[in-house]
Amino acid sequence: MGNIMMWIWLVIMIVCVVVELATTALTTIWFAVSSVLMIFLSKFGMPLYWQILIFLLVAFALLFFTRPLVLKKIKVQKTNVNALEGKKVVVTKKITELDKGTVKLSGVTWNAKSSDPSVEIEKETLCEIVEVTGTTLVVKPVDEK
Repeated sequence: MGNIMMWIWLVIMIVCVVVELATTALTTIWFAVSSVLMIFLSKFGMPLYWQILIFLLVAFALLFFTRPLVLKKIKVQKTNVNALEGKKVVVTKKITELDKGTVKLSGVTWNAKSSDPSVEIEKETLCEIVEVTGTTLVVKPVDEK
């Protein structure tokens, strides 16, 4: 039974790794690590219920205690386009509800639309980039006080 269980744990490990690669959520990888441990422990002829219990305890311990630490260490870097969010731009063509306008950022002209479609933004208005949708910047006027 121990030799068969070793292969079953190996299959479980492979499935967990494949699922992790597909999702990149850092959840099933801990079950894969636990499976590696179980491959070795299954050689000792341990009853199946003990193997399953140890597998689950180790997997959930890793999931709840190590996953948050790993997520803190992995920083998702913004792309260059996402880095535009929060920057200030000047409207070069009026933005209306029905028509996109244009804005200028660092000498480059971008299509732009208002974050609030009911608000028209006049030419020469200072705006802030709220988000980037494809090649269009979503902007809102900056309140100058």
